[in-house]
Amino acid sequence: MSADLQNRPPLSGISRRRFIAGTGFISGAVMLGGHHAPAHAAPQREAAVIEPGARVPVLVIGTGYGGSVAALRLAQAGVDVHMVDMGMAWDTPGPDGKVFANTTSPDHRSFWLRTRTKQPLSNFLGFPLDKNVPRYTGILDAEEMGGITVYQGRGVGGGSLVNGGMAVTPRRENFGGVLPSVDPDEMYDVYYPRANAELGVGTIDPAWFETAACYQYARVGRRHAQRSGFPFVFVPDVYDWEYMKQEAAGTVPKSALAGEILYGNNHGKKSLQQTYLARARATGKVTISPLHHVTSVTPASSGGYTVTIEQLGTGGAVTATKTVTAARVFFAAGSVGTSKLLVRLKAQGALPGLNGEIGKGWGENGNVMCGRANHLWDPTGALQSSIPTAGIDNWAAGGAFAEVAPLPTGIETYASFYLSITKNPHRAEFTWNAASGKVELNWQTAWKQPSITMAKSIFDRINAKEGTIYRTDLFGFHKIWGDHLTYHPLGGVVLDKATDNHGRLHGHAGLYVVDGSLIPGNASVNPFVTITALAERNVEEIIATDL
Repeated sequence: MSADLQNRPPLSGISRRRFIAGTGFISGAVMLGGHHAPAHAAPQREAAVIEPGARVPVLVIGTGYGGSVAALRLAQAGVDVHMVDMGMAWDTPGPDGKVFANTTSPDHRSFWLRTRTKQPLSNFLGFPLDKNVPRYTGILDAEEMGGITVYQGRGVGGGSLVNGGMAVTPRRENFGGVLPSVDPDEMYDVYYPRANAELGVGTIDPAWFETAACYQYARVGRRHAQRSGFPFVFVPDVYDWEYMKQEAAGTVPKSALAGEILYGNNHGKKSLQQTYLARARATGKVTISPLHHVTSVTPASSGGYTVTIEQLGTGGAVTATKTVTAARVFFAAGSVGTSKLLVRLKAQGALPGLNGEIGKGWGENGNVMCGRANHLWDPTGALQSSIPTAGIDNWAAGGAFAEVAPLPTGIETYASFYLSITKNPHRAEFTWNAASGKVELNWQTAWKQPSITMAKSIFDRINAKEGTIYRTDLFGFHKIWGDHLTYHPLGGVVLDKATDNHGRLHGHAGLYVVDGSLIPGNASVNPFVTITALAERNVEEIIATDL
């Protein structure tokens, strides 16, 4: 037994018998595929917030994919868990009777503490799209860090609230480049299937796809890809496909067919609120404090860790500051949130034992966007489902996988739009700037050029074959490529470098990382299934070994 294991603090409220019962329940749930609440069920309201001076066995910072896995599995093993999230609970309808705002009509709910929206597409047909909004703790954060804007979900459910739900398992032959220290057999035999079952992943009915008006844009994308010799693949998603069929039939409130995606989805999408978090809360052992922002984690003299938390109002002001003690802390604030917090705590001496790998290995999953202007005989449809369901795979030959993405404007655009994931080799680092009192990221916009070159391996060829051109009106004035952003931040606390091979932080027993910061910069596909599966793997080992 290592010194780290010997020194790990005990978790109260758990016995060997309860641990075995808990893991048995985990296995049974996986074999049965789990029991999920309907995708369109209303989220449960949170009643409790953490009290000043509280002592908790486990504090989970963040309620995204990794944090939700940790909370569920620990709770099933008999451990009391408290989760905190800097975003809102998103359980209360707004003035329009809906929890989430529509993509085409952003309001105070749409952006995190901004007075003007910063949408991924800034222009359309020569007109600017951004508008002034009241400052509010909205659902989407467009965090600007030097040479890049990082889009992140803010609220209970994290990124699952604002992504397109594309639930992609990487091709096995690519996995060694994603997580080289992890055994692919255990991931593909155990943890990927477990993650997909718990997330409620499914695929579109191919026959319905062929006739659905809302996927005309994707069928046009398929025709263009195949005529240029590229494989076109259906991509699994966590949307309730039966609900979408009912949307198309007009028998239920529209959600994906009303353009809901960027600022949340009111009905059909199975976010973490309906899957992992619903099951975690159902154990009776998990509580969640929204609008709580962790600012410090330091070793406590009595054992465990002293955690300082700011409670926020919806205008972003601090309404209270609390100090609690946790026997163990799981960092799950996302690649940017976890990396920035740990870099600062190391630099300021709060967690001096963290090693020199903290903050390194950050990447943007090679994200780059573009649009193509099609001919008048290739309309993409005025009605477009906001949930993408297909992609063009040129990873092996050109280093790019391109989602055929929607442009749900409500009008015919004759445009095909794509979000590419590329094999961009550049990695950035988070560092502490003592003069400014901020953590900075040294990403450079010029580092996107490899991503553009890889995306061009698909779209230059399609344009040449189809006799079409790139759209230049979506990201500014005469600008083809959306190279200023990422939806898929990864890395900063890389597995088996900043942590051991299961997410235990070096130098401080009882501290763990369970989110996308563990993945070194690129997942080759949309990353949330890999984040979830890796968390399942790591938390299972932590429960078995550390408890």
